[in-house]
Amino acid sequence: MKSPSCLLALILILLQGCTMNKSEEGPQKVLVKTEPQDTLPRVTGIGGIFFKGNNPDSLNNWYSQQLGINVSEHGAPFEFRNGNNPDEVNYLIWAVHDSSTSYMDPSEAPFMINYRVQHIEKLVDRLAKNGTKIIDTIADYPYGKFVHVLDPEGNILELWEPIDSVLTAIGGETTK
Repeated sequence: MKSPSCLLALILILLQGCTMNKSEEGPQKVLVKTEPQDTLPRVTGIGGIFFKGNNPDSLNNWYSQQLGINVSEHGAPFEFRNGNNPDEVNYLIWAVHDSSTSYMDPSEAPFMINYRVQHIEKLVDRLAKNGTKIIDTIADYPYGKFVHVLDPEGNILELWEPIDSVLTAIGGETTK
């Protein structure tokens, strides 16, 4: 029977996808992370929450004063760490638009969710093949790629393959 410390090390290796190396000086525990690269075109998180308001300036002030959200003229960036790479800063954008905006057309809903995605081209191809209504073509900006689609109930969704490092370089106040 293996000793508890060896068994614990083996369990850690198996659970974390790691390897143990031995040197000539005796066994040394060196954990090396060996995660496979995720190539599945999919949603990886929420990138933004957008909704309509009758008086966006007043509403922005209320959210800022009452809830402590750092709101600028372009909305409020929320800063968080990437779960797969904690050194990487990611962002979620929250913004109020005037109730007369056409930004969320053709949806009649007073909101739009932005989803962070990976492999946007492959995701859009798959959605189109499965009958999803694609509103526009993929637009490429310095901070990422965007496209808009409709879900089966007519809600508009914004898909964003972000380049967060550009937003970090721009700087500015965020809500953490």
